[in-house]
Amino acid sequence: MLKVGLTGGIGAGKSEVSRLLVSYGAVLIDADKIAREVVEPGTPGLAAVVEAFGPEILTAEGTLDRPKLGSIVFAEADRLATLNAIVHPLVGARSAELESAAGPDDVVVHDVPLLTENGLAPLYDLVVVVDASPETQLDRLVRLRGMAESEARARMAAQATREERQAVGDLVIDNDGPLQALEPQVRKVWAELTQRAADKGR
Repeated sequence: MLKVGLTGGIGAGKSEVSRLLVSYGAVLIDADKIAREVVEPGTPGLAAVVEAFGPEILTAEGTLDRPKLGSIVFAEADRLATLNAIVHPLVGARSAELESAAGPDDVVVHDVPLLTENGLAPLYDLVVVVDASPETQLDRLVRLRGMAESEARARMAAQATREERQAVGDLVIDNDGPLQALEPQVRKVWAELTQRAADKGR
């Protein structure tokens, strides 16, 4: 099994890369998706978040009000650290469970947005970074996701810099251009990953 960490800044296009890798045969473990699962209503994760931030971070239906929580934690570093201390161990445990279910010859791709920030690169056989310029990230967040520019800038500022991410990457995918320029790069990376998985399995 080859364990791959996939990361990239918000708006860099990481989800598109992970979608392509899955279409080629990768086993995807999506940290963001798991992070949502571990704070669903009735979970110990949600109870811990409510205890830390108060019941006002819940919607009327009792689910987590993500925009409200986001506006709190992205404005204050210590509040973000509190949230991460609750959610990250739960995500780690669930990720390990999913990984153990993969086959010995699989390429297991862990989609981890905060891989660089949390010093997680050593957990993987190699790290793939999806890279885009800050200008491109900002444009995508505002134009495609409808974020206010101030919110987009705050989200970007809370993450590692482009240089910090590139420093931990073994393979870097340039996603500054149009979508059609991405696919050939991802296919090339997939060939590299399957080769490494085969070499590791020998």
